[in-house]
Amino acid sequence: MLDIETAPIEAFVWGLFDQNIGIDFIKNDWSILSYAAKWVGSKKIIYADTGGRGVRKVRDDKILMRPLWDLLDAADIVIGQNLRKFDAKKVNAKMIAHGLGPPSPYKVVDTLLVSRKHFAFTSNKLAFTSRLLTDTPKDEHKRFAGFELWKECLADNPAAWREMKKYNKRDVVATEKLYLKLRPWIAGHPSVSVHEDPESPTCPHCDSSKMQRRGVSVLRAGGSYPRFQCQGCGAWSRGKTLLRTTASSKKQLVSIT
Repeated sequence: MLDIETAPIEAFVWGLFDQNIGIDFIKNDWSILSYAAKWVGSKKIIYADTGGRGVRKVRDDKILMRPLWDLLDAADIVIGQNLRKFDAKKVNAKMIAHGLGPPSPYKVVDTLLVSRKHFAFTSNKLAFTSRLLTDTPKDEHKRFAGFELWKECLADNPAAWREMKKYNKRDVVATEKLYLKLRPWIAGHPSVSVHEDPESPTCPHCDSSKMQRRGVSVLRAGGSYPRFQCQGCGAWSRGKTLLRTTASSKKQLVSIT
């Protein structure tokens, strides 16, 4: 599980609406302020930020990159809200900017894309879906409302950093619980199954061995596979062994002219 918080671009502008910001208008580019991560199922939350070193170093995110690189390098699957479009690309941009190569390849599960693909929620934002589907909704700012939290963190305010830490860590927990709720519905979920025995398969979504055989999965090109439902997470999957077909069981397509 991964969630990052970023500082905004600081630039010179002449108005508030419909502005085109040139590259030479930028005073300070965006940066990563903090990240929170955890392994699915673990209670430990890993957190780091750029605070406590003075205002001049708040935007210096180089200290975050190597530990974050190590986490991603160790992961087979990385999960997050809006991870594919935002967090993963932002992290990649900072890694290459700080001279790091790519970590070992990992699969991405983006809970925002899952919500958009499979459901018609009123909103796909984490604040809405986590409150609707889980017992741990996304955290709300307490002392520092809205943008004020980011503004005070850039001022290296210790109280603001304490709230950012709580906010960032809570988002990771909320996203994990949302992911676990959505997981049975995720078509094409990267396989986590480590048991290849076709006689006693494990769930590719959660690796549970509590699999119930229920019917067959028929392919468009013909042939069928045993179909299973996980009694742990509820996800459906198919076995790896092609079932034997007979001439009498094959459907015929008849063209009438």
